[in-house]
Amino acid sequence: MMHFFINSLAASAGGGLTYVRNIIPQFAIRTDLRVTAALSPGLRSEFASFSNIEFLELEAPPATRFFYEQRRLPELIRRSAASILLSAGNFALRKSPVPQILLSRNSLYISRDFFRDLRSRGEYRMWLDTHVRAFLAKRSIYWANATVTPSEAFARELEKWSGVSVNAIHHGFDRDAFARDRTPLSAPVQAQIDALDGCLKILFVSHYNYYRNFETLIRALPVLRNRLHGKPVRLLLTCQLAAGMNPGAYRPDTAARLVKELGVSDMVVELGAIPYQQLHHLYARADIYVTPAYAETFAHPLVEAMASGVPVVASDIAVHREICGEAAIYFERFSPEALAECILQITNAVEMRKTMIAKGLTRAGEFSWKLHAEQIIELSRMLMGSEPSLSKSS
Repeated sequence: MMHFFINSLAASAGGGLTYVRNIIPQFAIRTDLRVTAALSPGLRSEFASFSNIEFLELEAPPATRFFYEQRRLPELIRRSAASILLSAGNFALRKSPVPQILLSRNSLYISRDFFRDLRSRGEYRMWLDTHVRAFLAKRSIYWANATVTPSEAFARELEKWSGVSVNAIHHGFDRDAFARDRTPLSAPVQAQIDALDGCLKILFVSHYNYYRNFETLIRALPVLRNRLHGKPVRLLLTCQLAAGMNPGAYRPDTAARLVKELGVSDMVVELGAIPYQQLHHLYARADIYVTPAYAETFAHPLVEAMASGVPVVASDIAVHREICGEAAIYFERFSPEALAECILQITNAVEMRKTMIAKGLTRAGEFSWKLHAEQIIELSRMLMGSEPSLSKSS
């Protein structure tokens, strides 16, 4: 019986958290697998007890997590008698006692736009920290037996960067599981949304960070207000543009200041973080989903929006085109005017909107967590005969 050891200590927000939430239940229904999952204590409560899964709750301080994993995990893997390691947090073990699959899903390490953005904001400490992490991420590709990315576009970028072959296995989606929880949105959030009846509701699901390019989206708002001739427009954000209200070290002061300077405070609705299980309620109330991100590896909200029947406007980057195909329309990633024009196209063309929704529903149905798990398992079988920690370079 194959025995996975999943290192998910880095799963705290965004795509990493979505991945763990979905892959563990897929592994849990397999009778031919055993799983040992290392995760933070705060994440354990999200999972039921499964007969074939053992959870190891470990406290790993974010600042020193890489070194904690290198020191502590090899012995835990040996004790578990695992046969394959799935490293789900962008960094591999230098000396894994078993064959190792690295899941790489952070495009910032190779994004010129991100490094330019950091310099323009004076974020020199983050600039340096990202360079250090990029070095470790590249070494990790050499340390792992196989590296997997959630999109072909990102896989090709990693291959150019590292010189190592990379596997692309799309992340999945399960519409029934996504919409299963019937718990309503909190009363304050529901009241905010109910007050927007008659408005054009534009949704962006993300905590605040720089690479999601909030500022371009905010700059598009006065353009929309001028072009829509009085029709009220509201931008719904699942974050708050205030210090200390978002995970990570990203400072939202530039975006908050821009909202005031452009006079669009009345157009921005800061809902705050919405529990993942309740997001489907929010998509159901949106008219258009928008993402202006300039760096991505998969973008789960795009699939969630398409599956919810919400037309998508996305920045024109290779990953977005791969995930959405013809189900979205695209704009130059730093052009608020082009972004506004795309929103206007959907707003003013009923038939176009219907076509986009139909294509989105079809496209979303092509992503499957079950298929993703099967492909990871098949790759693992191929690696079972290889040497642990096969180092491609020192």
